[in-house]
Amino acid sequence: MNDSKEIVIIGGGLAGLTAAIHLTKIGLKVILFEKNEYPKHKVCGEYVSNEILPYLDWLSLNISDLNPTHISKLEFSTADGTKVNCGLPLGGFGVSRFALDAFLCKKAIENGCIIIKDSVDNVIYEKDSFTISTLSSGIFVSSIVIGAFGKRSTIDQKLKRSFVQKKSHWLAVKAHYSGEFPDDLVGLHNFEGGYCGVSKVENDTINICYLASYESFKRFKNIEDFQNQIVVKNPHLKLIFARSKILFETPLSISQVSFDKKEMVENHILMIGDSAGLIHPLCGNGMAMAIHSAKIVSELVGKFSFGTIKSRKELEERYIREWNVNFKKRLKMGRVLTFILQKQKFYKLLMRIMIKFPFLIPVIIKQTHGKLITVG
Repeated sequence: MNDSKEIVIIGGGLAGLTAAIHLTKIGLKVILFEKNEYPKHKVCGEYVSNEILPYLDWLSLNISDLNPTHISKLEFSTADGTKVNCGLPLGGFGVSRFALDAFLCKKAIENGCIIIKDSVDNVIYEKDSFTISTLSSGIFVSSIVIGAFGKRSTIDQKLKRSFVQKKSHWLAVKAHYSGEFPDDLVGLHNFEGGYCGVSKVENDTINICYLASYESFKRFKNIEDFQNQIVVKNPHLKLIFARSKILFETPLSISQVSFDKKEMVENHILMIGDSAGLIHPLCGNGMAMAIHSAKIVSELVGKFSFGTIKSRKELEERYIREWNVNFKKRLKMGRVLTFILQKQKFYKLLMRIMIKFPFLIPVIIKQTHGKLITVG
């Protein structure tokens, strides 16, 4: 067994790795469990809002080392091809999860974080302490556990979290391509039952990632048939796919993507990133929110560890409060957009309004994004 003073993080995605970097930076011991090797591709839009840049600087993470694209424009189209363009209020950058996660992992290890490649089988809380069981590395004990295990995991099922009990209506597909696409643009193009995000990441690579309702997808045998018969009915997507060549052997996909409300604290585990709440990808802010949530939990865990926060109850209450202040309205807007996307009548009405009054698009974007994150 390990020293119970070490903080355990379950999951090594954006949120988990960022929390590991932050906590080790302020002098705490961290063990992080991640079942996958780095680097690894993930189903993700791979656009990151610039709101997190001051925080990354504070963590001594120089994102320019990854040669990201700098994105300042949005192109939006309806399923029939009607298009509108606008600027992005804060802008952002494009970088693959393949590169970014590996970059964060390297920094966490340099800071002294212990990363163990293993799956966590169960977490039990009793007598103010956690017992963490792994598949092959034994049992660990910790006073703090941070849950960063993503959209849906074994631990979610063991905890009987409410969203796991419900069937989700969404699946996501992603692949990288070579081809023609502007470096400074993110495209959001709708099709029947979903929408597709297109933007550049490092190495002149195009990331194409789309979200589709199960209802629209289930009529087809495979991803290729769905793309050829539904997705490319949008003329802009037809042109993008025609000009692009897939770099993956096959597209990546995930099903059961849930945007239902989640609890930020479950059985005293502090949830961050997608484990705490998943915003609709249409909002384009999931990666920044994951990193921001790591900042919030790390600052509070630091105060708890050094005695400024006196009790677990106070720690949990403050975390829930700060999460809600920063993300509750954004997630609510994401759920509203999800509802509209599922209801064709409301969706077509919103599209007509946005096309007639394009200045409303940046206003909606601001509702799902934060301001530049300050540190200290």
